[in-house]
Amino acid sequence: MGITHSSIVPAPIDEVFAWHGRPGAFTRLAPPWGPPSLVQEADSLEDGTAILAFPGGLKWEAKHQASRFHPPNQFVDKLDSWPLRTIMTWTHHHGFSEVDPGSTRVTDTVNTPVPAALLRSMFRYRHRQLADDLATHAWAKSLRGAPLTVAITGSSGLVGAPLSALLTTGGHRVIKLVRRDPQGPDERRWDPDNPAADLFDGVDAVVHLAGESIAGRFTDAHKKAVRESRIEPTAALARVAAASDPAPAFISASAVGFYGYDRGDEVLDENSSRGDGFLADVVVDWEAAATAAHGGRTVQVRTGIVQAAAGGTLRLMRPLFTVGLGGRLGDGQQWLPWIGIDDLIDIYYRAIVDERVVGPINAVAPNAVRNDEYTAALASAVHRPAIVPVPSLGPQLILGSQGARELALASQHVVPARLADLGHRFRMPDVGETLRHQLGGDPDKA
Repeated sequence: MGITHSSIVPAPIDEVFAWHGRPGAFTRLAPPWGPPSLVQEADSLEDGTAILAFPGGLKWEAKHQASRFHPPNQFVDKLDSWPLRTIMTWTHHHGFSEVDPGSTRVTDTVNTPVPAALLRSMFRYRHRQLADDLATHAWAKSLRGAPLTVAITGSSGLVGAPLSALLTTGGHRVIKLVRRDPQGPDERRWDPDNPAADLFDGVDAVVHLAGESIAGRFTDAHKKAVRESRIEPTAALARVAAASDPAPAFISASAVGFYGYDRGDEVLDENSSRGDGFLADVVVDWEAAATAAHGGRTVQVRTGIVQAAAGGTLRLMRPLFTVGLGGRLGDGQQWLPWIGIDDLIDIYYRAIVDERVVGPINAVAPNAVRNDEYTAALASAVHRPAIVPVPSLGPQLILGSQGARELALASQHVVPARLADLGHRFRMPDVGETLRHQLGGDPDKA
């Protein structure tokens, strides 16, 4: 029983070991499809304790073993929580050995009665994440070697949480801008209506992600909330950033809604004109708010449909597809401008460290797909057929006619032209590969 999983990552052994000890490492390695949630990361690989919460109130406490801590070659943690420790054992040995000065063999060995078949997808995911994150940090360091201080709004959200973890595992400091009283030196209180003049003291870059979810029925109240959570709070933050000395880079979320809800087969890059519709109107004003007052470098990240098992549309659609009730929307010919969550946070990382990135950038995968191609890939990822097409009336009942037109049935063939010009490397440019990685499959096997 148990498992041993080994792979070689292209990074020096000291850096690989140090990565595991930085804040955010557990978050980056935790599979997104599983039920546990992180309560506490271990504050030390030598003798700290990590705590996970399971449904039903169960807690998993992994206690690190000081007697088996031998940097940079190994650390060990052991299940040490009641009542789980009375019914099973779990000892996890993390091993590291130098292959050559630039690469390291990472070996995870878990002694447990849990069969290897149930663990294999988790460790395949962990090793892929580790290798890809270390590669990301390597190119980021080549662009901006010194550690940075980055302030983030929406730091606990679908994008903010993994972005924060990616940055801290790279040795950067993240200051979370929160709307409650701060809890510690790495949080600052942010009032969206009246942000403090010193909010960005000592900050190199600001990433502004907060805003009301666009998803929902397009009622007057919903549309008002979408606008009001974006326009003026963004402008207020930009004014504070502009008045700071020196002014930090200001990187704001945006959306491919800029291009309108139906441009047919027109290929849309950052130089394309704006489109029609409520979302296009919001994005134009949103981007203007981010740039009007700020005199430094500004970036607007026009994000596509994020593929993340932890949230967004994938989390909503997965149950239907898992029971064989998934299928194309309408005629399935609408273009879907998608992006995997890990590629998205890499794009934000580039916007932070690469001073060549200015203005709008399309945060979409380079290989656009139509809706019927996407639904076939998702069905394949969960090993089910996609045989139940959803008529256009279905989204209209949920989102209203305008919401269905601009969200579920929108068609935008968006391409990441500026990222291509910069030579940006995507981790997973294929939608099937991305979905399998997010949902516990083997990314390398279609």
